[in-house]
Amino acid sequence: MKKFLEEFKEFALKGNVMSLAIGVIIGGAFQSLVTSFTDCFITPIINSIGGAEIGGHFQIFHTGQYIEYGAFISAVINFIIMAFVIFVIMKGINAIMDLGKKKEEAAPLTRKCPYCMGEIDIKATKCMHCTSDVPPAQE
Repeated sequence: MKKFLEEFKEFALKGNVMSLAIGVIIGGAFQSLVTSFTDCFITPIINSIGGAEIGGHFQIFHTGQYIEYGAFISAVINFIIMAFVIFVIMKGINAIMDLGKKKEEAAPLTRKCPYCMGEIDIKATKCMHCTSDVPPAQE
């Protein structure tokens, strides 16, 4: 049981799990902000454009049950806003991460033998094709 608890502690305190937890908390807070923005600004603007009410509903076969199409449209708008903001944030994070990385060209692993022009390892001092002594590679 002690080993199990130690493994769980190691798993829970890893950077990935903590980052995920923080992301979920911030995402929940941001989602409520976007919902409020949609309900307070976007929905009234859409309502005023055509005179139709986006927060509406209609009754199904006079049963007292309603389809809330306005709530669905608001949820779709919320989703689009959230997806766009996350896309923009990820593009920014990727751009910042790329600034820190230097574009390194991969060093060649082989070179040509000056005598037989066969491919040999960059560190080779003898050609495996013609057995000539090869001068060390210039670095």
